[in-house]
Amino acid sequence: MRDNDPVTSATRQPDTAAETLPPRLIATDLDGTLLRDDKSVSPRTVAALAAAEEAGIEVFFVTGRPARWMDVVSDHVHGHGLAICGNGAAVVDLHGGPGAHKFVKVRELERENALDAVRLLRDAAPGTVYAVEQTYGFYQEPAYPKLHMEIPHSLAPAEELLGPDHRAAGEPVLKILAYHPEIDPDAFLTLARLSIGDRANVTRSSPSALLEISGPGVSKASTLALCCAERGISHEEVVAFGDMPNDVEMLTWAGRSYAMGNAHPDVIAAASGRTVANNEDGVAVVIEQLVAERV
Repeated sequence: MRDNDPVTSATRQPDTAAETLPPRLIATDLDGTLLRDDKSVSPRTVAALAAAEEAGIEVFFVTGRPARWMDVVSDHVHGHGLAICGNGAAVVDLHGGPGAHKFVKVRELERENALDAVRLLRDAAPGTVYAVEQTYGFYQEPAYPKLHMEIPHSLAPAEELLGPDHRAAGEPVLKILAYHPEIDPDAFLTLARLSIGDRANVTRSSPSALLEISGPGVSKASTLALCCAERGISHEEVVAFGDMPNDVEMLTWAGRSYAMGNAHPDVIAAASGRTVANNEDGVAVVIEQLVAERV
């Protein structure tokens, strides 16, 4: 479920230590956050992103999307050219443009863990169907519904897709997608986390009962922390935005964080502030404030 109550302005919780530090990096989710519902980047948001970069604030896109779906924002990565994709499973250089991206860092889901996750969740929730997201390919079970904007490279049971004889066996697995046609999305997430335990990290970003299963400890937050450490940026100097459960860890980790006006209740609880909905350019509203504060 989503909380769609409108918010009329960007808000913050009372000042914390992070509030006194000028931001050095903005980390924003894409779908339901930076992007409008039609998947566009509004002119106001484009201007805000450019203003942040000009003010010396790096902008990182941190998304559950695979790298090949990043063309919608590839013109807005500015100097560093990097994005965190697959819920933290990959850091990608988008400078080459659509289809020519380069993987800078890959945090794969080991196949043994993936097979364990498939088995345990299938036992706990009969009727679950799977797809497998790899660095360059997408594969699914025959019963997996058409939820994505592409045709799978092959159809087979998940155990075969993840097996040693599959044609993509040498290619890293970034995440597994698990779909159930009947279970409530939040209940499915709770069940999966209890069933799979520490063998993998389980989250979701879809309003449907579609889960995203990554390697143990792999999340938007943990990969963002690695990228920030490489730049000498502390978590107090990060401002983050999100709308769904896969953003919760990142919003909790960042010094300042904003739930969108359309955010899931868990996201609202995790964030230190709130802004207006994605269709009202909620990210741009806050960035404009941050840039004005630096003048």
